[in-house]
Amino acid sequence: MGSLRRWTWWSVLGAGAMVAAVTALDLASGRYGPLGTPLLAVAVVVVCGQHARYLRQAMGGLGRGEWRTAEHLATFAVALAALTYAGFHTEVPMAWYLLPGAVIAHVVANRPPGSRLLVLLGGTAAAVLAGGVLRSSDLVGSLLMPVLLLVLFAVTDLAQLWIWDAVLKMDRGREASEALVVAEERLRFAADLHDVQGHHLQAIALKGELTSRLIGRDDEAARRHADEVAELARTALRDTRGVVLGYRRASLGTEVANAVGVLRAAGIETAVSGDASDVPPPLQPLFGALVREGTTNVLRHSRARHCDVAIRVEDGQVSVRLRNDGVRPDEQPGDDGSGLAGLRERFAAVGGRVEVGSAEDAFELTGSVRS
Repeated sequence: MGSLRRWTWWSVLGAGAMVAAVTALDLASGRYGPLGTPLLAVAVVVVCGQHARYLRQAMGGLGRGEWRTAEHLATFAVALAALTYAGFHTEVPMAWYLLPGAVIAHVVANRPPGSRLLVLLGGTAAAVLAGGVLRSSDLVGSLLMPVLLLVLFAVTDLAQLWIWDAVLKMDRGREASEALVVAEERLRFAADLHDVQGHHLQAIALKGELTSRLIGRDDEAARRHADEVAELARTALRDTRGVVLGYRRASLGTEVANAVGVLRAAGIETAVSGDASDVPPPLQPLFGALVREGTTNVLRHSRARHCDVAIRVEDGQVSVRLRNDGVRPDEQPGDDGSGLAGLRERFAAVGGRVEVGSAEDAFELTGSVRS
């Protein structure tokens, strides 16, 4: 993501640098005189500066930038004035068509889709007229070539930004997908908890009301109902703990299936090798926790596109490895909090170990225990 962002930024900057270089070569010819040369140079600086500024703004999303009509018109007027001045000193001032072309490009990039074609056509027509098409006898040089140059300039900048915009939308979609998966899991857990507690709490409420009515009228019956309320509360507590324990201590197979679903929902291709059922039952919750933590790390600390989960049981040695690409150097998983440090403690308690490693853009999390 960062590399693509830098590539896009330097590409659009390169367009402005190309405009400055081409016009500087033409200025070096000396044909514009001691007054015209510095004025044209100022026009180049103004247009190139605005071009870089507004294309940088367009990288936040095509068509979503600030729209400043007066400022754009003023910049375009400077570009047309420079082109017109150059047109009186040379029949076809081809290099100077780049100035209005740059303005058209960054205006189109910041306009909504419906008005881009109108801006492109109107700006091209104005630039061709300012360049002296009505004065020139060279129809190809003063009309066809400028039109091609202006359209190509705008389309090239727009294409680069469109690719970047598509990547931004994909990334936002991935984040939304991750949030949806988390929300769905919370809803599932809430539903399970509601189903378990709903009946018990309703029964406790009814028994409590009945006990209150019987106090002073039939104390023996009131005591029986009070005992039943206490037993219902203990049962509700046990069942609630069972729900939480099942949520935290799901089998390895369940955790792997959940991980595959979550990662694929986030646009990460996931492959699983080995059979989770080969892992001894006492070790299933431990390796399930490893897979759960590894999945969280992939989502939080990488821009992964591929993830591999390898389960191996050989000669009493059980190991599970998660490997993903797209690691961000500035945000690698660490031992803070209860993440990897907690896993290491749990594995160490049964004589196992947790290892992490990275190479190039890949990250590996491996847990192993001798059964």
